[in-house]
Amino acid sequence: MRERRGEEIGVVEQQVPTVHQPVHSPELARSPGPVPEHGPVWSPGVSRMLLARYYLPRRHTTLQGNACRLLRDGVEAYPEMLEAIRRARRSIRLETYMFVTDTVGELFGQALAEAAERGVHVKVLYDAVGSWTSRRSFFEGLRQRGVDVRAFKPFSLARGLRYLMRRDHRKILVVDGTVAFTGGVNIAAHWAPEGQGVAWRDDVLRIEGPAVHELERRFLATWRMMFQDRLSRLQRRIRGTRVPEPGPRKGDVGLAVLSSRRSIHRAYLHAIQRSRQSVLIAAGYFVPDRRMVAALKDAAKRGVEVSLLLNGGKSDHPFLEHATRAFYETLLGAGIRIFEWQRGVLHAKTAVVDGVWGTIGSFNLERLSLAFNHEVNAVFADPRLGRALEDSFRTDCGDCREVDLVAFRRRPLWQKAVERVLYFFRKVL
Repeated sequence: MRERRGEEIGVVEQQVPTVHQPVHSPELARSPGPVPEHGPVWSPGVSRMLLARYYLPRRHTTLQGNACRLLRDGVEAYPEMLEAIRRARRSIRLETYMFVTDTVGELFGQALAEAAERGVHVKVLYDAVGSWTSRRSFFEGLRQRGVDVRAFKPFSLARGLRYLMRRDHRKILVVDGTVAFTGGVNIAAHWAPEGQGVAWRDDVLRIEGPAVHELERRFLATWRMMFQDRLSRLQRRIRGTRVPEPGPRKGDVGLAVLSSRRSIHRAYLHAIQRSRQSVLIAAGYFVPDRRMVAALKDAAKRGVEVSLLLNGGKSDHPFLEHATRAFYETLLGAGIRIFEWQRGVLHAKTAVVDGVWGTIGSFNLERLSLAFNHEVNAVFADPRLGRALEDSFRTDCGDCREVDLVAFRRRPLWQKAVERVLYFFRKVL
């Protein structure tokens, strides 16, 4: 729950790419940049099932037959999401941490309302804390037009601090049970293109195939948990719960949809421990636990290239950024490279190992995601998708400043003191 609502951004509808003319960035540059380009770790003949067995823990079920596409930032993600909403014929499920009533929020609200008015069953779940600045009249207007829109855990001091701390940080959009989107992008102008919004850096995965069914199941489980009483849930269990059937195969990517915080963390650790050539992590918020630090250092000690892409002084959560820097000396001393993003706010939560294993989702490598939030990540073991994610990481590093250990040690004494104090409070930031 790291996104913070800034000032209202004046983005007019025509400035956001319309769904009739979707915008796609050109093919990413393949120049090495500061991160060297590697050859394939595995022979092209190795099956994806074998790769999944190697990089994913055995308890993680992989769904085969998905078609996936990586979308960078709101400039690519928003037009495709709106296109799917406007083509919907049966159902729309939207779950998001931030649904801000700025121009991007209004654009999505209008598309959702129009879908409801033509008979589509539309359910929207937004987090009450993440969307606390949004106008109640906006959501009431959607309800009047047929959208079933509800807040996740509205403010209630009577229910205790722990109730307030557990937030819905997921980002899921499922349309007609056939196409889904998940990643780090919320519904807000923070992710609109530069000059029209704040242009936060983020990633979204567009999915078609059986994994769509799993994302819809996660949404429906949260909806029932929040808005059905115990008797209704018992009756549903007795007569059996009808959930949409998995869709047909659309491609050749195997995906594991993980919504348990521990399982996502375990997937990271397992892949890093199995790494043979490279570990590339883009983390908007990075305050790792001891097990993560140990896994990264061990990988670097084995000769694996370990590179981290982190915020570089423009984070929306500066206290957390200072706590992150308390880890720098330990990581840099182990041979881990750290790149600081220079073009605004980095909000991505992605990783790729050996150009094969990868993950995209809402999970941050810090305390709140690990201990409290409802999260969801898609995890895959696929050479083509892994290469796309690795190329994206390499391109991003071209807009970064690499941290030098010698120079970092010369930072001012006051800065070192602030980092140590915030490191001490890292579990509550």
